[in-house]
Amino acid sequence: MIQYDPGTTIIHQLDPRTKLFVQATVAALAFAHTTPRGLIVLSGFAISCVIMSNLSFRRAISAARPALPFLIAAPVVTAIDISSWPPEIVPAAAIGASLASYRVIIIFIIAAVYLHTTPIRQSQAAIQWFVPGRVGRLLALGVSVVFRTLPVIRADIHRVRSAAKARLIQNQTRRERVRIIGTAGLRRTFERADRLTLALQARCLAWNPTLPRLVFGRADGVALIFIIITAMFLLII
Repeated sequence: MIQYDPGTTIIHQLDPRTKLFVQATVAALAFAHTTPRGLIVLSGFAISCVIMSNLSFRRAISAARPALPFLIAAPVVTAIDISSWPPEIVPAAAIGASLASYRVIIIFIIAAVYLHTTPIRQSQAAIQWFVPGRVGRLLALGVSVVFRTLPVIRADIHRVRSAAKARLIQNQTRRERVRIIGTAGLRRTFERADRLTLALQARCLAWNPTLPRLVFGRADGVALIFIIITAMFLLII
């Protein structure tokens, strides 16, 4: 799972509002221009972001791992023509689905760069800036809790799997392995939820915390101009 990694790269120094705007713009362009030419331009932009953020390509692509089975299955299913019997394989029919799946991978990569370069507290501040009032505070708080809780739960499940392997769980049937790991994982998750509830009752969680001050810099202006030029270029081609 991609987590924030402190660094001094130019993308680390960008304002989180700029990064959120760039991410939303790339997503909109990817859905509006699902053509080989448009996706090539967005691919170059995504690769540049990965390089400038000092994030490995392997970790960036791993961000899309949960969705990869569906992204791979979509072109395969689309290529199967069931209007006649026996079903036929029509490779041309899979082109559109393949491009659509590829654009989702680009969006995942841009999101991975954001998570790698942005502290949780800065994300909270950016969300509260975009959505003012109690709704924004609640949304920012929810994002903060999710970002902090998911890595812990993932680590718990990893420890459960390691302990199960030490007890030779691989000798059990697949159904038994799923039952043991799933039961232990759910138990750990509920324990974490109980601890979070206790912390909330003890008022260890601030409803309106003092968040870092967000300031636009020259690098933010350059990034905004670059993404606007990229968007205009895609609208022209």
